[in-house]
Amino acid sequence: MNYKSIIYLVSVLTTTIGIAQINSTKLVEDFKPSSVNQQGKLYPQVNSEGRVRVSILAPQANMVQLDLGGTKYDMLKDEKGIWTGVSDPQDEGFHYYQLNIDGASVPDPGTVYFYGAGRLGSAIEIPAADQEFFAMKDVPHGLVSENIYFSKLTNSFRRCFVYTPANYNEDSKTRFPVLYLQHGSFEDETGWAVQGKANLILDNLIASKKANPMIIVMDNGYAYKPQNNSTRPESIFEEVVINEIIPMIDSKFRTIANRENRAIAGLSMGANQTMRIMMNNLNTFSHYGGFSGTSNYPSTDAIDVNTFLDGKFKEGNALNKKVKLFWLGLGTKEPNPFPGSVGAFRTMLEQQGIKYAYYESPKTAHEWLTWRRCLNQFATQLFK
Repeated sequence: MNYKSIIYLVSVLTTTIGIAQINSTKLVEDFKPSSVNQQGKLYPQVNSEGRVRVSILAPQANMVQLDLGGTKYDMLKDEKGIWTGVSDPQDEGFHYYQLNIDGASVPDPGTVYFYGAGRLGSAIEIPAADQEFFAMKDVPHGLVSENIYFSKLTNSFRRCFVYTPANYNEDSKTRFPVLYLQHGSFEDETGWAVQGKANLILDNLIASKKANPMIIVMDNGYAYKPQNNSTRPESIFEEVVINEIIPMIDSKFRTIANRENRAIAGLSMGANQTMRIMMNNLNTFSHYGGFSGTSNYPSTDAIDVNTFLDGKFKEGNALNKKVKLFWLGLGTKEPNPFPGSVGAFRTMLEQQGIKYAYYESPKTAHEWLTWRRCLNQFATQLFK
């Protein structure tokens, strides 16, 4: 037997053993269709352990895997050509996943598709113990509207989604504060209203009088300067926000158009972006929220306040007078380098005597349940 044959045999045995281990695991058979399935689809399913069961008809396929949470689970085919597989228990919350069919990664046709990881694809919702705060309830609901506009700075059509609270149309005189809320990397302007459930979170908070009614603007954080060559484009999102989005929102909606009633926040990449925008435009914003991200990312080194963001954090007392709320949030299971980079940033704030609020989402990582919880906490402290 040659070397290649031995390697092949070991690979086959390893796969067989892995499948046998999955099959021998005693499952709690209380699987139910996922809440994000397409209408009438029975799969994927979730059980009380947080395991995910998927199923797909692919009679000509030789190998099908469930790719979820950084692990690929081999699936088994029955006599009808239906492949079925089950994952290990997953953390509570919303998770992207895909199926791998003979080496090709494809969405699961059983789910609604979401834009994340740079593509439209499948996701699973593992029910959370505290899911009531983003549940759809019998309370007054606001409106999420799609707003298309032409950006002269990017020379392109863009869009943002705008949440207006339930009482926005009750009269024509009331004006509202505004939160500009940004998505993370490889996501887009749909993220907060779809995966993040921002509108439902605010509906529930406002109905229970835990948050003030506010407008939320969710735009696309990818905005580039027009160019005619193939070099990496220059990001001009800050310029688009300040010079195009805010004036448009203030002219189109009944906003309270001053810094005291304007906040900006984001998750991951969006936290990095919005911190820079906030600190460069303290005459425009007075409230900041950073969810799972800071502008020193990915560094975990001690921050030199003389050089970091051009020394914007040097004068702690002046910032405390200017900023009404500086808020940070992080999941307790975030991967590196997020705990280290956020930790280094917090240390810098404390050394400079800068006041800030900090929240940790229990047992969640770099994912949407962390950020839903962050928004739920952050929104209650805005515009007080």
